[in-house]
Amino acid sequence: MTSPICDATAHDDGDLPDIVDLVLEMGRIPAEPQKPPPLPVGLENLVETATGYAKAASSENTRDAYAKDWRHFASWCRRGGFEPLPPEPQTIGLYISACAAGHVKRGVKPLSVATIERRLSGLVWNFTQRGFAVDRKDRHIATVLAGIRRKHAKPPRQKEAVLGDDLLAMVATLGHDLRALRDRAILLLGFAGGLRRSEIVGLDVTRDENSNGAGWIEFFPEKGVLVTLRGKTGWREVEVGCGSSDQSCPAVALETWIKYGRIGRGPLFRRIFKDNKTVDVERLSDKHVARLVKQTALAAGVRSDLPEGERGLLFSGHSLRAGLATSAEIEERHVQKQLGHTSAEMTRKYQRRRDRFRVNLTKASGL
Repeated sequence: MTSPICDATAHDDGDLPDIVDLVLEMGRIPAEPQKPPPLPVGLENLVETATGYAKAASSENTRDAYAKDWRHFASWCRRGGFEPLPPEPQTIGLYISACAAGHVKRGVKPLSVATIERRLSGLVWNFTQRGFAVDRKDRHIATVLAGIRRKHAKPPRQKEAVLGDDLLAMVATLGHDLRALRDRAILLLGFAGGLRRSEIVGLDVTRDENSNGAGWIEFFPEKGVLVTLRGKTGWREVEVGCGSSDQSCPAVALETWIKYGRIGRGPLFRRIFKDNKTVDVERLSDKHVARLVKQTALAAGVRSDLPEGERGLLFSGHSLRAGLATSAEIEERHVQKQLGHTSAEMTRKYQRRRDRFRVNLTKASGL
C-alpha cells in the first residue's frame, strides 16, 4: 500500500520520487510573499485622510485607555502562553477571571467590576480595529462576567454633589495670586456650566479652527459667557449666566484670569510655573480639576459630618457637574439641556439629594 506522502509526491509515471528530490524540497526556502503594488499618490492621501477621521471618532483619552487595555491583555497572554489574536472567547473569559481574582500579575490587586467591564469594552474595540468580531454574549464571556458581577459587584458609590453654598465656601479658601485666579475661574465655570473636567481644560479662549481643544468661550456683556463644546454627538452651546455678585460670577472670574494670565489665544486654562508668575503655553491636565475640587472641598469643610478618610473619597471633578443638577431649582428640562443629556432619566441620576423622599409612598398608601 502506497503511503499518503509518497502518493501525494509521486511523479506522473507512477514511480516514487527520488530521495534527493525530497531532501531538496524539504530544504528549499519558500519564496517571500509578494508585496502589494504601491497605491496611487491620490489614494495614499485618501487613506491618510480616512485614518485621521477614524482617530477623530474618539477622544485622545479614550484612545490612550484602549491602548492601555490592549497592552494589559497582550502582556497577560504572553505570560500565560496564549495568543491574543485571533480572539478566542475562552481566552477572554479566562482573562477577565484573572482580573477579578487578582491573578493577572503577582502583587496586583483584583480589579473592580466596573474596571473589568470597561477593559472588556476596550478589548472589543481593539479587536474590531484589527478586523475581528467578538460576541460578548458568548457563554465563555457572558457567563463568567455575570458570575463576577454577582460575586464582586459593590453597591454604586456616586461622587458627592458640591452645592452652591459649598462652592462659595470652596472658592473662599483660595488666595489672590495668579494660581488662585485660575482655579477660581475653573470652579465657577465648571459648576455653572455643568461641565466635565475634560471639557473645562479643553476650552480655548477664542475660536480656533485648527485647535485640538473641546471648544471655546465667548463673552456677552452683562449677560454671561457662551461656551461652545464639541461632544460625542456634535457641537452644543452652554449658556453660563452672570452671578449675583462679582465674587460668585463665572464671567468676572474668567475675565480676571484672562487679563492677569495674559492669554490672547490658545488654551484657556494652563499650567503655572513654580514662581506663580509665569503661565505655560500648554493646556492644563484634567486631573488638576479633580485635585482642585477635592482639596478645596476638604479645606472648606464640606461634609464635615463624615470622617476625614471618607470625605477624601467623596469629591472629584464630577462633583461640580452633579452639584449644578442638584442645586438648580428650575425645570428639569433646563438642567438636562445644560448638561447635554439626551434623556431626563440620565439627568435625574445627577440630582444626588434633590428628590429624595419628595414622594412619600408610605403615607400615600394610608400608613
